[in-house]
Amino acid sequence: MKSVITTVISAADAAGRFPSTSDLESIQGSIQRAAARMEAAEKLAGNIAAVAKEGVDAVYAEFPEGINKNVDATIRKDKCLRDVSHYLRLINYCLIVGGTGPLDEWGIAGQREVYRALGINAGAYVTALTKIRDRVCIPRDMSAQAATELIALLDYAINSLS
Repeated sequence: MKSVITTVISAADAAGRFPSTSDLESIQGSIQRAAARMEAAEKLAGNIAAVAKEGVDAVYAEFPEGINKNVDATIRKDKCLRDVSHYLRLINYCLIVGGTGPLDEWGIAGQREVYRALGINAGAYVTALTKIRDRVCIPRDMSAQAATELIALLDYAINSLS
């Protein structure tokens, strides 16, 4: 799984060198943000069902027909909730590892082609994740540093799906 640490070490190893000063600074920055990432991961994990439901409710307010018109409405909403929950779990994993590896490997690679083939509107996921991102409140939900870490990963997922 790709993280800042594994990426730096792999790059240095591939180049046949020790990590440089800038490599080590990158790792140190990641370690310094670890507490904020863990706070965000804990808060997200503790409320993931409610957060996902709120995002999906926003989808169905904007897209009343849902994300796949070829399936029954209740099933569509359940599948949308399942998929948004999956993206949130991947974001949670990214917070823990300190990199985008889980999203890159399990949530982004090839998703456009899959959605296009299945007739799924990826805009629904963008809407849900955008609603979730815009709803994060400091200090009600988490500290400013934790929110920054979470919002950065939500933006990463949103941009990948756009």
